[in-house]
Amino acid sequence: MNKRNVQPGKSFPLGATVQPTGVNFSIYSKNASAVELLLFDREDHSRPAHIFHLDTKTNRTFHYWHIFVEDIEHGQLYGFRVHGKNAPSEGFRFDGEKILLDPYSRAVASDTYNRGAAVRPGDNCAQAMKSVVVDNAKYDWEDDRPLNLPFANSIIYELHVGGFTKNPNSGVAANLRGTYKGLIEKIPYLKSLGITTVELMPVQQFDPYDVPDQKLTNYWGYNPVAFFAPHNGYATNNDPLRAVDEFRDMVKALHREGISVLLDVVFNHTAEGSEKGPTLSFRGIENRAYYTLEKDMARYKNFSGTGNTLRANHSVVRRMIRDCLRYWVSEMHVDGFRFDLASVLSRDEDGNPMNNAPILWSIDSGPVLASTKVIAEAWDLNLYQLGNFTGDRWAEWNGQYRDDIRRFLKGDTGTANQFAQRICASADVFQDLLRDPNRSINFITCHDGFTLNDLVSYNEKHNLVNGENNRDGINDNHSWNCGHEGPTDDPAIEQLRIRQIKNFLTILMISQGTPMFTMGDEVRRTQHGNNNAYCQDNELNWFNWDLVKQQKNLLSFVKKLMKFNLSCPYFQEEHFWLAPETVSSTKIEFHGIHLNQPDWGDQSHSLAFTLTNPAYGCTLHTMVNAFWEPLNFALPQEPHYQWKRIIDTSKSSPEDIYLPKKAKPVGGYSCEVHARSVVVLYSE
Repeated sequence: MNKRNVQPGKSFPLGATVQPTGVNFSIYSKNASAVELLLFDREDHSRPAHIFHLDTKTNRTFHYWHIFVEDIEHGQLYGFRVHGKNAPSEGFRFDGEKILLDPYSRAVASDTYNRGAAVRPGDNCAQAMKSVVVDNAKYDWEDDRPLNLPFANSIIYELHVGGFTKNPNSGVAANLRGTYKGLIEKIPYLKSLGITTVELMPVQQFDPYDVPDQKLTNYWGYNPVAFFAPHNGYATNNDPLRAVDEFRDMVKALHREGISVLLDVVFNHTAEGSEKGPTLSFRGIENRAYYTLEKDMARYKNFSGTGNTLRANHSVVRRMIRDCLRYWVSEMHVDGFRFDLASVLSRDEDGNPMNNAPILWSIDSGPVLASTKVIAEAWDLNLYQLGNFTGDRWAEWNGQYRDDIRRFLKGDTGTANQFAQRICASADVFQDLLRDPNRSINFITCHDGFTLNDLVSYNEKHNLVNGENNRDGINDNHSWNCGHEGPTDDPAIEQLRIRQIKNFLTILMISQGTPMFTMGDEVRRTQHGNNNAYCQDNELNWFNWDLVKQQKNLLSFVKKLMKFNLSCPYFQEEHFWLAPETVSSTKIEFHGIHLNQPDWGDQSHSLAFTLTNPAYGCTLHTMVNAFWEPLNFALPQEPHYQWKRIIDTSKSSPEDIYLPKKAKPVGGYSCEVHARSVVVLYSE
């Protein structure tokens, strides 16, 4: 091995920091007895090119181990060996034979990675993931700036970077399919669709082999190993530096078209899993700091349902999360984050729920994050905090909206009152009518569960291909197959399914709050009844681009619906419709089939509501019939009302939706709404 000149280095910044004459390395480990920095010439080498033994006197400050290595730069492969006590009953899991990723890795090389080698005893040098030094100054962002798009002007489209273009029918060149660059190719589609924001399923470097059945892969990516690094599986080749730059290229391209970028981030657990899992990074560096342990300390508390729980409110982990978010904003230019199982972040160091969790307030009040969107999935395996999530500006995935809209539109009894509340940004859940109603993230479907097509095509989940005997995935989906389980040639059932899909989408877009829907719902993407397709990296999950032509009528409906949402002032309001008149000048009135007589009874399957605001110069009247027979609704009568039908989900394209200027007048004192239909009227 050639010798390299080294200096003691500094404890800050953490990670690998490029300087004019070399790179400074720093990691935290309180209980390690010795730390080695290893440099590699190639990822698959069974021996490092250089080993630096960090001296406890010159290379350690407090609990930080650091060294400065001269004459290395951007692209250098490295890893750590951390020595110490291996005593699981005391919470120590040091293993000096394992190559460990830097928790602050900006890029990861994983082409020769083998998960089994990280589980088995012994050296895994050639089969370990390696950290990569990244010099962020080398990238030219040109004139890119954050979009600062408010929730009030947002429609969120949840998509999977790989699955969006991986299908051979995507029209994307073979070498670009399933990549950040492949997504760039499809920006014109996103633009034509009308969405303003993409929410990317996990792109923090994850372990695709973290699955019970090794014949499958972890497709979703909710199992991170390096929080700062973009997943290299979405790059056009196995060069980890490509992943960093191509991710940035994608963000820059989306911004140019006015589309903001949110990341689905996973700070609740890691791919190291349970005590039977691999030693990849955190476990072997400082297990007691990074994870919440049971009283016996040999086992991990599991509030994520995946084997371990990140100790988010430990000072070191809290700083790592804060630094990571700042990095993605300042160096990767993302516009915000959706926090998976965010209730984990509200737990103390022992896993107990706490009020005013420090990490949540750090995110809420951090100046670097001030212009970003922060969205909580306000639950974990045991906590459900919807409407009570800590902080002044957190938005929340509204799971109650999903369930109550599903139940009402499929005809469940006793759901009319809840349905009305969900339309009004769930004012009963969020309670504080002075907050921004658009922080209710409304959705009918997301990656987790049925697609919208499957929601109206299956009564039961069909997850056998996942290899867990259909035990995985939730059982209570509030779905309805419309008369037949799965695909059918029956035109009546197909017509009903299309109508129900349009009903769901219409309600989503005319509810107060920020609408979100998932990739492919606009063209009836199906997972054939699989409601937990996390391990299916195949056509079951991929966007089927043939559907764009096959479902052109539905796609046209969705495009016009979203254009209406973004152009109608009622859906850009920043005050609750149900707020006092001193706060909001918009008035909402509920009706049944008779004016001002809403039916809140258990057997109610219909509801109408009128939105008025003198400042807007327009009035909206919506009638929802979830009954199995047509209903006649009385219409509000004012001298200036001249009703036009802009939406009727019972009609075929193109008569199912018109933009207001092209809508047809509706005369008379009442309007018939067909069974299982939604009608929206507009008056200027």
